[in-house]
Amino acid sequence: MDPYKYRPSSAYNSPFWTTNAGAPVWNNNSSLTIGSRGPILLEDYHLVEKIAQFDRERVPERVVHARGASAKGFFEVTHDISHLTCADFLRAAGVQTPLIVRFSTVIHERGSPETLRDPRGFAVKFYTREGNFDLVGNNFPVFFVRDGMKFPDMVHALKPNPKSHIQEDWRILDFFSHHPESLHMFTFLFDDLGIPLNYRHMDGSGVHTFTLVNKAGRQTYVKFHWRPTCGVKCLLDDEAVVVGGTNHSHATKDLYDSIAAGNYPEWKLFIQTMDPRDEDKYDFDPLDVTKTWPEDIFPLQPVGRMVLNKNIDNFFAENEQLAFGPGLIVPGVYYTEDKLLQTRIFSYSDTQRHRLGPNYLMLPANAPKCAHHNNHHEGFMNFMHRDEEVNYFPSRFDPVRHAERFPIPSHTHTGKREKCVIEKENNFKQPGERYRSFAPERQERFVKRWVAALSDPRVTHEICSIWISYWSQCDKSLGQKIAARLNMKANM
Repeated sequence: MDPYKYRPSSAYNSPFWTTNAGAPVWNNNSSLTIGSRGPILLEDYHLVEKIAQFDRERVPERVVHARGASAKGFFEVTHDISHLTCADFLRAAGVQTPLIVRFSTVIHERGSPETLRDPRGFAVKFYTREGNFDLVGNNFPVFFVRDGMKFPDMVHALKPNPKSHIQEDWRILDFFSHHPESLHMFTFLFDDLGIPLNYRHMDGSGVHTFTLVNKAGRQTYVKFHWRPTCGVKCLLDDEAVVVGGTNHSHATKDLYDSIAAGNYPEWKLFIQTMDPRDEDKYDFDPLDVTKTWPEDIFPLQPVGRMVLNKNIDNFFAENEQLAFGPGLIVPGVYYTEDKLLQTRIFSYSDTQRHRLGPNYLMLPANAPKCAHHNNHHEGFMNFMHRDEEVNYFPSRFDPVRHAERFPIPSHTHTGKREKCVIEKENNFKQPGERYRSFAPERQERFVKRWVAALSDPRVTHEICSIWISYWSQCDKSLGQKIAARLNMKANM
C-alpha cells in the first residue's frame, strides 16, 4: 500500500486557484473593498486565509526582517504640531518620549550578510503616556505592491527558490512583470541606495499615509520621514563585496560601536501633510504606497529629533522578542484606507502572536510603559500578576471605566463590494522622473544592474520584452539602453 497515495499535493491539477477548502478563487490580486479604494472588508475570507497562512510559514524566525539590530533612545519634539494632532507625545516642543528602534534587512535569513541589496526595515516603538505607537517603515518611501493580497506571493518570489533554496532573478522578474506598480520601488532598490553604508546613514519612512486628528476632530493626511543628521551614504556593488567579505555584521557592529563610543546616531523627523478634501486634485492616489508626494507641492515640515543613546542589554530580549505592528497607534494618529496598510494592521499582530505567542505584548520590550488594564488573560506564557475577582466589563464591583472619548476620523462609505485595482494607477510617471533625476554615472549603474538581472538564463524573451516595455514607458532612453545591451528591440 502506498502511504502517500491520499496525501494532499500541490500537484493536483486544478485549472484555477482555490482556497484551502477547495473553493474557487476568481480574483487573487485584489482585496474585497467598498469601492475601488476601500476600506477592506473582514468578510474577505480568501484574503484573511491567505495572510494568516503566510504569517505562519516560519517558526520562530521572522518571515521577513529576520536579520536586525536594535538600539534605545528618545524622541524630542522640536516643533509644535498640536494644531494637527492631539497625540500626547507630540503635545509641545521639548517633550521627550523613550523609544526603541529596530533596523533590519528584509528578505534574507537571520545569519545573512548585511551588505546584500535589499530594502531595510526602519521600525520605531514610542513608549508614550497613552500607550505604544509603532511607526513601522522602511528606508525607501515607496513599496512594491499596493494591495496586501499580493504580499505573500511577492515575498515568495523574492525569497529563495523553494526547491534549491537559492534566490534567483528569474523568479523575481517573472512575478513583478505582472505588476508594473513595482517600477517605482525598483528605482530605489536597483539604485545606489539599494545597499546602505550602515544603519546610521540611511533614511527612514513610514511609507503609508496616516491620518492626524486634532482636538477639534479635524483630519489631515500625513506621511512620516526620518532623515539622518550624518547624511545618507551607500556602498557601491564592488565596495559591498569587500565589506561583506570581511564582516557579515558590519552594520550591526557599526551601530553598537558608535553608541558605545558616545557617537549617538540622530535623525530628524519630518512630515508631509495634505488636506483629505484635496486628494482628488492630483494625478496619483495619495494613499497609494507606490507613490511619493512631490516635495515641491508638499514640503517637508520638521517635527522633532530621535537620538539613540543606549545599546540594548540583551539581543534576544530586545531584538528577537521585539515585536512591531502598524496597528499600534495612539489617540491623534489614525489609519487611512490604504489597502496595504489595512492588511498590515491584521498581519503584523497576527504573525507576532504566532511567532511569540498570544501574550507577546507582555514581554518587557513590547509592553507599554504607562498604566494599562483589560480583561485579556490566561493563554500561553501569560505572566501578568492578577488578583482580581472580576474579569468582565462592565461591573459595579470594578471601578475601571471607559477612557475619555477622543476623536477618530469619520467617513461615510458608499460603493459596491468589489475586488479591483485603484482608479489612478499611473505606474510610469514617478519612476521615470526619478531615473531622470540621477546623474549620468548613477543612471549607468542603474542600467547595468538591470541588464545583469535580465541576463539570467531563465529569464525568457517574453519577460525581457515586458520589462523593456515598462522601462521605456518610464523613460524612452532607459528602455532603449537596456534593450540595446540585451540585443533586443525597445518595443513600447
